[in-house]
Amino acid sequence: MKKLVNPMKIPHKVWLLAVSLFVSQIVFPSGSYTDAENWTNHLVTQQKVIDVNGTVSDSFGPVIGASIVIKGTSTGVITDMDGRFSLKVPVGATLVVSYVGYEDKIIHYKGERNLKIELNEGVQQLQEVQVIAYGTTKKVTVTGSMSSVNSDELLKTPASSLANALTGKVTGLSTVQTTGQPGADDPSLYVRGVGSLSVNLSKPLMLVDGVERSFFQLDPNEIEDITILKDASATAVFGVRGANGVILVTTKRGKEGPAKVNFSTSFAIQMPTRMPEFANSYEYATAYVDAQRRDGVAEDALAFDDTAIEAFRTHSNPMAYPDTDWADMLIKKTALQTQHNLSISGGTKKVRYFASLGVFTQDGLFRALEKDYNSNFKYNRYNYRINLDIDVTKTTLMRMNLGGRVNDKRSPNYEDKDDIAYLFRDIYWAPPFAGVGVVDDKWIVADSKKIGKLPGDVRDALYPYYGKGYNTSAGNVLNFDFMLEQKLDMLTKGLKVHAKGSYNSGVTLIKYRRCSYPRYESILNDDGTINLRKVGDKTSLNYEESMGKTRDWYLEFALNYKRDFGKHHVSGLVMYNQTMKYYPDGPDNLKGIPNSYVGLVGRVTYDFNTRYMIDANMGYNGSENFAPGKRFGLFPAFSAGWILSEEKFMQKLKPYLSYFKFRASYGIVGNDRTNDNSRFLYLPDAYNPSSGKYNFGTNVSTSLVGATEAKKGNPNVTWETAAKQNYGADLFFFDSKLKMNLDYFIEHRKNILTTRSVVPGYLAVTLPTSNIGKVDNKGFEVNLNWRDRINDFGYNIGINLSYAKNKIVFMDEIQYPYDYMQKTGKPVGQEFGYKYDGFFSEDDVARYETERGKSMPDYGAGFMPKPGDVKYKDLNNDHKIDNNDVAAIGNPIYPLLTGGLNLGFSYKGFDVSMTWSGATKTSRLLGDIFREPFGATNARSLMKYMVTDAWTPEKGNSAKAPALTFTNKTNNYRDSDLWLRDASYIRLKNVEIGYNFSQKLLKQIHLGSLRIYASGYNLLTLDKLKIVDPESKPSNQSMYPVVMVVNFGLKVGF
Repeated sequence: MKKLVNPMKIPHKVWLLAVSLFVSQIVFPSGSYTDAENWTNHLVTQQKVIDVNGTVSDSFGPVIGASIVIKGTSTGVITDMDGRFSLKVPVGATLVVSYVGYEDKIIHYKGERNLKIELNEGVQQLQEVQVIAYGTTKKVTVTGSMSSVNSDELLKTPASSLANALTGKVTGLSTVQTTGQPGADDPSLYVRGVGSLSVNLSKPLMLVDGVERSFFQLDPNEIEDITILKDASATAVFGVRGANGVILVTTKRGKEGPAKVNFSTSFAIQMPTRMPEFANSYEYATAYVDAQRRDGVAEDALAFDDTAIEAFRTHSNPMAYPDTDWADMLIKKTALQTQHNLSISGGTKKVRYFASLGVFTQDGLFRALEKDYNSNFKYNRYNYRINLDIDVTKTTLMRMNLGGRVNDKRSPNYEDKDDIAYLFRDIYWAPPFAGVGVVDDKWIVADSKKIGKLPGDVRDALYPYYGKGYNTSAGNVLNFDFMLEQKLDMLTKGLKVHAKGSYNSGVTLIKYRRCSYPRYESILNDDGTINLRKVGDKTSLNYEESMGKTRDWYLEFALNYKRDFGKHHVSGLVMYNQTMKYYPDGPDNLKGIPNSYVGLVGRVTYDFNTRYMIDANMGYNGSENFAPGKRFGLFPAFSAGWILSEEKFMQKLKPYLSYFKFRASYGIVGNDRTNDNSRFLYLPDAYNPSSGKYNFGTNVSTSLVGATEAKKGNPNVTWETAAKQNYGADLFFFDSKLKMNLDYFIEHRKNILTTRSVVPGYLAVTLPTSNIGKVDNKGFEVNLNWRDRINDFGYNIGINLSYAKNKIVFMDEIQYPYDYMQKTGKPVGQEFGYKYDGFFSEDDVARYETERGKSMPDYGAGFMPKPGDVKYKDLNNDHKIDNNDVAAIGNPIYPLLTGGLNLGFSYKGFDVSMTWSGATKTSRLLGDIFREPFGATNARSLMKYMVTDAWTPEKGNSAKAPALTFTNKTNNYRDSDLWLRDASYIRLKNVEIGYNFSQKLLKQIHLGSLRIYASGYNLLTLDKLKIVDPESKPSNQSMYPVVMVVNFGLKVGF
């Protein structure tokens, strides 16, 4: 049967043709054609003119309304609704074919009678489609602020956590990686800095394939694209969850075609980026007695006598007088890391598939000394994924995603516990003479009381973990998505509906293997020999286990509409979604109650002629935390864009300015989370039964169990909201070789959910959560990228900068006597301390008693300075140093300004790429052993810089540390900017050198592709901190060292 013509298409094509003809009359008026005819008649006497017939198409079919012009004249035509045209063209003339959204096509006419012209999508398409919230769109129509990274860029970084591969790649995202511990090296992420009163409440929302999930431990070979949504127009549809930005991760899908099999394998070496340096036993003992002498301690009361100091210097009796570098003994120089992946993709027109299986292994740098078991850190991860797309009918699409991972981790027990938060702190605490480690399978500790007269117990670095067993953690995470999409063109063209359901579950089984080993105390005899005294007995490994689990599901039902009416392009989305999370974070007594969100999403977009664009977005969400009547919140956002480069008045700039779009947005997003994960904030007062102890009467020592009042409720608490503005421009120069993206943003966050901190000391309840905080945040982002090719040589240079600075507008704090003492008006997480004003000189010490309180500040009763003690600034000019002289110092721990430099070049099969990342306006306040020599007990380790950079009369104020003393430690080591270090850095984040074998060779060996490469991660760091890695925590929260990686790999395609 002959196919009938679709009656819907005829008016549409006729309408398009009419519009095109109307445009042609404007562009090519009748007079122009008359002039052209005269010009042609004149030219024909000089050269031959041909009647040319042709078609103009793109990859999807005919292009309607494309213009074909003879260069240097006004002679031209436009294509009809079938993409056809006819034109008289002189031989040797140049034709220019153009259409909005496509690159101009230049044709040197040689006399052909038929031309088939194919246009390529131009700069307005901006690399095809852009992932946005709950869908995709062409980049030309994007009016919000967002940045993207593709799979190729992610694979260049040989890091365990995928989030670390984003550093330096995109604007608006900053990362802080404080540890390199296997399986626990995920960084902290900040999208446009910190916008709330707490750093912990500034984490962005993360979604994988549209569902809230962490992407940190995904295999990078599974990822197609990662997009950062930054402004309100991009995030408002997430409502309650979008206040801190959104990170969208899209996994790979199959495409129609024969099966493509790819295999990759790599082997890497991990090394610490930097380890702290401690004084050895001789330096320690010498510095210790020098400090005592400075304090006036008698010679016979010094901690170390000359015999011990000499023995430390000569190492004449290492068993009796040890000198152990604990960090060097227990932390290896290198450890192995491997990654392997096998994937297959392809399909038919109706069924497309992508499947991936990945293995990642990471050994620890910890040196396990036990013989019976291995307590070294280790992490193994096994990722799997299957994504299916099935065209059930011509109008029905079914998608299924099955992904997950199985992993196992191992770590040593700490103090008979599985929490190793303080393991490295204790290792760093150990003085070098505390023991010799393990000799002949014996754990030998020194006779510290015989060696020296130190206060308290002296522990070696093995004490917190050696012989105490290990624990393993086995995890299993499953993610499943199912979506059914139905086109409804029978109702109206461009309409479709879909339903999606997702299920996520996770189980973690922790096994504890505990035991104990004896230690041998070396007893130093008078003749210098030692005896070993056994303390404790060896016990066998026992076994305990515990289990943790997570489970949640997600549903969405959506109606989508997208249709073009000539130059008018419209789209719309209406969606209902709901999520249910079991075993949520929060109070233990509420863990049995699932946490749920429900919401409505709406979006309408319109653009005219791919030139003027307007978007309206809306999220409407409900939260369990608020009372009825306040439970639901509406979060709207609006944005607009204007492509100025398509205007007539901009055409003269076309050779230089290829593309220019201005965009602006405003919207409101929300938050319902609190810093303590409280739930049901509106409920009446609650009580914790059997948690209190009371006694009644006088002289009664027996306490009776009773209830205590829990956190009070607040029926008036409501949504925390953030009003966000964004103004941006996208400019492409010189045929799009140079691309520039500029953004300026402003955020006003109010009604921040927090608990009052200004309360009387006698108050016996925890006050309720209230809306009592305000924070402003603003900044800018700049991205520049130059990409070009000269014959076989291609190269690119990219620079990005992101600046975000917040300010506390209001918080609940007491009114201090001076503004500089207030947290209000300062950044979130601002450090406070005294202002360093140099060191006491010998002259200052001599004048102090008579001048204190006059020309010199009074440091308080009982203080008597010594040369080399720290001086502070008297900020309020009251001639004394006290709490009223504490002010803001330095910058927060998160960087305010971050940037990246991305370089690359390729020549034939060779290619080199690298990313330099940088951060500044960030500080680290040294704490614990990194600041205080010999620690709080005066029997812990000593940082080397405390000896080499300590004050001397010759160094004066150029010294980095005060003269060592015990009597004035309280004054010298209080929080001050003397101990504040600039944590700015420039780091070679990743580099890759590779070679792709030629197709000629590959055909001979029957391979589709073959690549060998070498890559590195954190290979070079330039910074001022020096003591430790600039991203780590130099405090009592010291962790596993940050690592650098040198990697070698192979990729094969079949």
